[in-house]
Amino acid sequence: MLESLQGKEFSLSLSGGGALGLAHLGVLAKLEEQNLRPSEILGTSMGGIIGALYAIGLKEQEVTDILKEFSSIKKWIKLSFKGNSVVDTTKIEKIFKRVFGNKTFKDTKIELKVVATNLETSKKVVFSKSNNVNLSKALLATMAIPGIFSEQIIDDKIYVDGFLCENLPLTDAKYKTILAVDVLSKNSFNTNLPNNFFKTANVLDMFEKSLRTLIYNQTQKNIECLKDKELILIEPKTKDFSTYQFNKLKKLRKKGIKAI
Repeated sequence: MLESLQGKEFSLSLSGGGALGLAHLGVLAKLEEQNLRPSEILGTSMGGIIGALYAIGLKEQEVTDILKEFSSIKKWIKLSFKGNSVVDTTKIEKIFKRVFGNKTFKDTKIELKVVATNLETSKKVVFSKSNNVNLSKALLATMAIPGIFSEQIIDDKIYVDGFLCENLPLTDAKYKTILAVDVLSKNSFNTNLPNNFFKTANVLDMFEKSLRTLIYNQTQKNIECLKDKELILIEPKTKDFSTYQFNKLKKLRKKGIKAI
């Protein structure tokens, strides 16, 4: 699958999907194995975070080591009792600050584009070297699931998660060839209805299933709109995992490897 990329400039697109995005690590490992380097990286939410870590020059193993910090929820989750979100992002901000410092998009070694949503206009915004905002702020914006993580204010504008507009960023790819990794593809669906003992668990499972369906249909529409592009689509089998299972890093990384 990746052999066709040899000698080509290509865009690497990494989808959002919470913990499911850890499958991106396996794809990065395979790219390194075959000495393939993307000419640009586009990412939404978790895909944006992993893409940014790779874009500043870290190797896949270094990216993996940083993301291991998220395997323990206590290290990055802090409940919020005010504002519009359940989670206070203070701990996550500290991790980003340690890793990225004051870097902006012009400081990356691979060109980076991160998708977010302007909450006031409901329109997609792509953070890149053209607007050159602080990397940490852009990542806090792209991962800001409304009601879960705090919205981010950048230059007096309010931003939330990019999945609301384009979970698998394709339409802003600069290069003709796109290698896209979609962790919320058709392979993310479990066809069985939830059968947990507690009704609340069933309700949450149904909500997540519905959200995956919405995002999947959004992505299919964007793929249909691609013109004059060569799309190589990788769809890891993530159906047996939940978007919050960051403790499943090793297994999800393997799913990314096996998808190629």
